[in-house]
Amino acid sequence: PAGTLVGAPKVRAMQIIDELEPVGRQLYGGTVGYFGRHGDMDQAITIRTLVFRGDRYSYQAGGGIVADSSAGAEYAELLAKSAVLRSALALAAEGL
Repeated sequence: PAGTLVGAPKVRAMQIIDELEPVGRQLYGGTVGYFGRHGDMDQAITIRTLVFRGDRYSYQAGGGIVADSSAGAEYAELLAKSAVLRSALALAAEGL
């Protein structure tokens, strides 16, 4: 994952994540993008992801936590980010 999503120092942060999280993050926290043949590039950190595999889907959302973060506020932000993905799925299910 990107350094902004795991904290610093990155190696220790990754070790802690590995100890605490029972499931791999998959695409979450990585990047998606492209490299063009003329030297152009565009990348984005995946902090909200929606993945379809066959007839199943999963989604993840998150953000960065810093020293003065409020656990309640961070959780509310996570729920708000997730709500966007849930809404998109509901609209897709309705055929919109």
